[in-house]
Amino acid sequence: MSVIVLMAGGTGGHLFPAMALAQELRRRGHVIHLMTDERVAQYGDDFPASQTHIVPSATPSIRNPLKLAAAVAKLSWGTIIAWQMLGGIRADAAVAFGGYPTVPSFLAARLRGVPGIIHDANAVLGRANHLLARFANVLALSFAKTSRIEGFEKKVVLTGNPVRDRVRAVANTPYPPLGPNSPIKLLVFGGSQGARVFAELVPAAIEMLPPEFRSRLRLVQQCRIEDLERVTETYRQAKVNVELAPFFADLPERIANSHLVISRSGGGTVAELCIIGRPAIMVPLPGAIDADQKMNALVLTKAGGGWIEEQSELNTMVLAGRLKSLLDSPQMLERAGIIAKSLGRPDAIALLADLAEKLAQGKKP
Repeated sequence: MSVIVLMAGGTGGHLFPAMALAQELRRRGHVIHLMTDERVAQYGDDFPASQTHIVPSATPSIRNPLKLAAAVAKLSWGTIIAWQMLGGIRADAAVAFGGYPTVPSFLAARLRGVPGIIHDANAVLGRANHLLARFANVLALSFAKTSRIEGFEKKVVLTGNPVRDRVRAVANTPYPPLGPNSPIKLLVFGGSQGARVFAELVPAAIEMLPPEFRSRLRLVQQCRIEDLERVTETYRQAKVNVELAPFFADLPERIANSHLVISRSGGGTVAELCIIGRPAIMVPLPGAIDADQKMNALVLTKAGGGWIEEQSELNTMVLAGRLKSLLDSPQMLERAGIIAKSLGRPDAIALLADLAEKLAQGKKP
């Protein structure tokens, strides 16, 4: 039995792969601790850790010298706090999943001589992970072609992105039959933080669809609380069967039950789409410095497992046209789902757990 500390930023994109690894390592009899930030409160009740430790952190802003200095000071203070915490934990290995909240914890672990793995979920190495990669024993990647790993190639192991047990449980769900008169199951979500653009564009685009499509739609859409009333009214006028909520805890089951998904393209979302095997219209988060979501979506799009739509070029007419052409071609949707599933890495959780075990036991991966 080993003590393994997992480190992750407090959003779903970072916490969910950490949760997947925690579930597997606990099955193998190891003790798990989680070091993260206060945002974990949204998911922490489900995280299988013996104890969760909140570490002070901040995201540096290179454009504002004062904010940069304040962030560096807070990260330094967080490193001291994490170093003290780790003295009581006595960890055998550390695994970090990205986000600046991992920086103090991972640096503190390395200062204490704890071997560590950096895992990145995206096709572009994240800023925090890039900063920490030089201190890691292993750099575990989700995509075979990942940008910004120059200089760290000797540390690289391709594992894929581990997914939670809840996702793995529905991984073999067959694609739902889609006949000319059967219900069309459309799922719309914007990641753990939601996406306002979907509340603005999707209802208006669906309103433009012919009545024969709207009457068959069985729509499930994640919607921010502040947008619920407006979106509900649009769908009521369009006479669309819809279920709206700010968050769906059973999202993996809903993905498996869908014919088509409209979503962002974070590493976790793409991994789940591929493990379950469902086609998606992906709208990458705009404005990201490294365009990581765009690169993730392009991997799936180039293979034929989905379609990318840049938010800056997307409007209701474009989205309505895309939806109509896809819903008119159920065979194309099913084929895209098959391709997406072929890109999945169901062994990612075992590969990453094996690496963590070897490090914890003092073995070279």
